[in-house]
Amino acid sequence: MSVNEELSEHSHEAREPFDKRVAVTMAIIAALLAIVSVAAHINSTEELLAQQKASDQWAYYQAKDIRRYDSEIAQDFLGALKAGGSEERQKHYKDNAARYDNDRAEIQKEAQQLEAERDVKGKQALRLEIAEIFLEIGIVFASLAILSKQPLVWYGSIATAGVGVVIAATMGLIN
Repeated sequence: MSVNEELSEHSHEAREPFDKRVAVTMAIIAALLAIVSVAAHINSTEELLAQQKASDQWAYYQAKDIRRYDSEIAQDFLGALKAGGSEERQKHYKDNAARYDNDRAEIQKEAQQLEAERDVKGKQALRLEIAEIFLEIGIVFASLAILSKQPLVWYGSIATAGVGVVIAATMGLIN
């Protein structure tokens, strides 16, 4: 068979209605895959950002804890000295310790909220990555459908891609 005859035969096959339908299905699945992939990357980035913010909050918490502890040491030291005016300084450091303790509680609460946000974003990213897998399998099945000319394989590609879409669409239910 000459090259021209072969090209003519392949171009005729590509014009078959079944191949066209499968090709359109593949294009749609590929577009959905691109959207889900970008969403997965965004959620992964947000997960990392929330983790960094939580780490920063915990570092701030530790700094407040160290300041509180320093104020308690100063109270103890001034109490041991019993020098003139030490009661006023003791009260100052006692107030500082109480303020740092209150600050720590607020900082801890914010750090825990950031960790919860990180966990949600991580679960959402994982769900989107699983959806990507199903969409990719859908594209593979569609390719096989074109090669094998089997409608059942094409329906399998649509079903598999549909599972991926459902998984991605229900990502927002995670909290």
